[in-house]
Amino acid sequence: MKSTRTTRRTSSMLVAAGCAGMLLLAACGSDTTTADPAATTGGAAPSSTSNGFAVSTPASTPSETGSATGSATGSATGSATGSATGSSSAPTSSGGGTDAGPTKNPATDGKTINVLMVANPQMTDLQKLTADNFTAKTGITVNYTVLPENDMRAKAAIEFKNQAGQYDVATLSNFEIPIYAKNKWVADLTSYTKSDTAFNQADVLPTMTKALSVDGKIYGEPFYGESSFLMYRKDVMQAKGVTMPANPTWQQVADIAAKVDDPTGMRGICLRGQPGWGQLFAPLTTVVNTFGGTWFEKDWTAKVNAPEFKEATNFYVNLVKQHGEAGASQAGFTECLNNLQQGKAAMWYDATSAAGSLEAADSPNKGKFGYAPAPVVKTKSAGWLYTWSWAAEEKSAKKDAAWKFISWASSKAYEELVGAQLGWSKVPAGKRASTYSNADYVKSAEAFAPATKTAIETADPENPGVQPRPAPGIQFVDIPEFPDLGTKVSQYVSSAIAGQGSVDSALDQGQALAETVAKKYKK
Repeated sequence: MKSTRTTRRTSSMLVAAGCAGMLLLAACGSDTTTADPAATTGGAAPSSTSNGFAVSTPASTPSETGSATGSATGSATGSATGSATGSSSAPTSSGGGTDAGPTKNPATDGKTINVLMVANPQMTDLQKLTADNFTAKTGITVNYTVLPENDMRAKAAIEFKNQAGQYDVATLSNFEIPIYAKNKWVADLTSYTKSDTAFNQADVLPTMTKALSVDGKIYGEPFYGESSFLMYRKDVMQAKGVTMPANPTWQQVADIAAKVDDPTGMRGICLRGQPGWGQLFAPLTTVVNTFGGTWFEKDWTAKVNAPEFKEATNFYVNLVKQHGEAGASQAGFTECLNNLQQGKAAMWYDATSAAGSLEAADSPNKGKFGYAPAPVVKTKSAGWLYTWSWAAEEKSAKKDAAWKFISWASSKAYEELVGAQLGWSKVPAGKRASTYSNADYVKSAEAFAPATKTAIETADPENPGVQPRPAPGIQFVDIPEFPDLGTKVSQYVSSAIAGQGSVDSALDQGQALAETVAKKYKK
């Protein structure tokens, strides 16, 4: 195996309030993560958080996390906001060969493509398997630049906006891809999906294909996907004489949290309170939706301080203050995952991708968890939808080779390769129907696979609430301004969770910010 050169860099500290909202506009200050795509880069992934929006998932999750996928990933998965630090170095590729996957093509054999990738566990698994499986089969060399999530998003925003052509493929989510597609920054992959029958686009879950398409054209392919659901301790419920409803409402969840809560021990529930558009507002926006609220009405009228938005947010804040985890205002995906794993909380509403960690072989309470749909109030379903996906830069001169890589990384064959070599708990699931009929995967994920698939299939980004919306998105509004808006409002709400100010005051401030955004879109 040929040697690879190592590039080291230190990632910049990204401040949530100032940077997160500007990533799509590539206005987050100087790009301090200047990577050399000629070097195959990597390194250990940072602690992951799936946030349903910027999701990354723990290494043992079924998909990622968000996200997530987290997730899951994870987000899951460094959060979409906040700061991430670290360095990147080049590990040696490893992994045995496989008969599955693409074969060498004279048009692409000998090509080299540059891939910008988030440093989530599932991606680093892919990196390790590439040389002995993808390159050996296709002759295409892949140079990875692997960065913590915040840094990767910032770099991708600059790269794609400027159409620099430095990278052929990047990991983007169902938040960025529709926006990038409308700006003609990502390549239309539709013709490839039609000509590459082995890829089998029909096997990709329809909700995922739709989330990565614009005007009927496909601009991304999912690597792993997630929704959200309620995770709970079955043994604790039984001991307290509580039965979890098949389709719980939020009031039922609050009542259960009160009944099982032990202020000196296991708390009733864990909910994210950490500021961030992809932290606090990932779950909270789904609560707002099902309570009948929305960030904007169809005509872009801002509704952040409307009665429904206030009712939902007060409910969420009061629930976590009364029966939630200690330090809730700083708790994100990772903190809640740890709380549930370690028996410090009886319930948790978050990314479906987290279930893989709860059911992992080294999980202290493996086998004791149950999974219920996202709680509702006025809607039939409330789970979010998130996917880390592959997209090709429009400027790339190597789109054929880029598609070869994308079709391998998102393929059924790749999932089987991961299952065989790394274990089925590490399969990047949540994207293909065939995954959920694979006996090996189903056996590994039998506790949560059916609930995960149902949650993903029933998620509806076009109609997430009770009223028409001006832009798609369940846990976010798919406009470039949302990261900044969501992050700033989340800071106010997180302060209310910490007992510093009221929810009503927080949302009144948020309304002013939302009205400013709305002015750009009102006709």
